Amino acid sequence: MNQLTIIAKIEAKTSDIDLVKTELLKLIEITRTEQGCITYDLHQDNANPALFIFYENWKTRELWQAHMVNDHLKAYMKATEGRVETFTLNEMTNIN
Repeated sequence: MNQLTIIAKIEAKTSDIDLVKTELLKLIEITRTEQGCITYDLHQDNANPALFIFYENWKTRELWQAHMVNDHLKAYMKATEGRVETFTLNEMTNIN
């Protein structure tokens, strides 16, 4: 199977941008050490500071799914509960 690309779009509530950003930043170092993680990059929109995008590449979907149930992701979800306006996740495959 081809590697899996994840595009995760997180839009914080305007009043909670700093909190959400802080919690997202906590995920980076630990996630990059996980088995199967190729890239895990966080971006913040220049025009809309409430909008964050994770661009991720994983060796397999199974390894990404293991990431999704890790304790650090659960801690992020608890810390940001009610503070995120929208969340969209796309599983993608490179086709070129």
